[in-house]
Amino acid sequence: MNRVLEVKNISKIYKIYKNNIDRLKEIFTKKSYHREFVANSNISFELFEGETLGIIGVNGAGKSTILKIIAGVIEPTSGEVIRHGRVTALLELGTGFNQEMNGYENIYLNGTLIGMTKKEINQKIDEIIEFSELGDYIYEPIMSYSSGMSMRLAFSIAIFSEPQILIVDEALSVGDAHFQAKCTKALKNRKEQNMSIIYVSHDLNSLKLLCDRVILLNHGEIANEGKPEDIINDYNFLISKLNDQKKNMSIKPISNSFGTFDVEIVDVSIIGEKSNSNLINSGEKAEIKIKIKSKKDLSNMTIGIMIRDKFGQDIFGTNSFYHNIDINFQKNREYICSFSMDLNIGVGKYSITTAIHSNETHLDDCSHWLDHATDFEVAGTKDNIFIGICRLEPNIEFRNL
Repeated sequence: MNRVLEVKNISKIYKIYKNNIDRLKEIFTKKSYHREFVANSNISFELFEGETLGIIGVNGAGKSTILKIIAGVIEPTSGEVIRHGRVTALLELGTGFNQEMNGYENIYLNGTLIGMTKKEINQKIDEIIEFSELGDYIYEPIMSYSSGMSMRLAFSIAIFSEPQILIVDEALSVGDAHFQAKCTKALKNRKEQNMSIIYVSHDLNSLKLLCDRVILLNHGEIANEGKPEDIINDYNFLISKLNDQKKNMSIKPISNSFGTFDVEIVDVSIIGEKSNSNLINSGEKAEIKIKIKSKKDLSNMTIGIMIRDKFGQDIFGTNSFYHNIDINFQKNREYICSFSMDLNIGVGKYSITTAIHSNETHLDDCSHWLDHATDFEVAGTKDNIFIGICRLEPNIEFRNL
């Protein structure tokens, strides 16, 4: 597999001054009047042809800085970036646009800035306008555009510039659901045509859907790198830990389990009512059982489940909080929590993630998060055959007019 990008030992250190006078003092006296802020520290990775690489991390982790260095917007303090082909970056919204010029004129301006020739733009301008769905607004000045409209135009230009490497930094977050889906489809199509993509987003499902590999940044360093689902689990743990620094958070030897463990998930199982196993027919009633052991007296707690498909996409999730069920634990007691439902999902392999926490989500005071707690398979359909993930069972009527 051909490498299209090599990031070697990149570090970026900013000098922070209290004021401009200190900056001048340092120039003339040769004494230090600054403190250093390390945005990136010794970051190295490679990107391959046709690969989509995701980068995640909390705010301030160094994501935007490394993307700007790769795009050539800023220079690193040390290290080097080797690019094997054209790089196009969708970074800060509106970058490369002249606010007083209209959208049509900005296609030529922005296209030229990202390396397209006038001949290339002439050949693709109709496709760019059509993809953007801006209609007659293409002849209005950019200053009159909403953030979503600006994103539509920027993404359309970028995708049709046909770069070897496309960098997308949270650009899709400002678009509507329809255009986000359209952009995701376009990225998947370009990936199949061997375009390499670096994708930064807080939408964890889109990361699972698009990315072959994900890098987790923390405090400017690479904390972990690997399969999307594994790294996203680490990211969730990091978020929980940051949101509750005072709690004694720990991580089990297995990477799919974390929390304070004041209350611990001991076992998780799913059984079909008729199959009496975890091989279940679509539409069959099934029961998910969670065995729990409490080490403390706790009140107003929440128990939740998440069903994911073989690609790690979230299919269905709920918890006791949403159902207004009071959950209280007593020290040194064991409990069983069960979720019973008609399993109206399509044929395929699935996993169940479970969590015990306070309030609505596991991000608040997480006692135990257990990812991939158990597996099950939907092997056939009960009654009517259907295609897809959801079993909706419509009523079909046919009559003469």
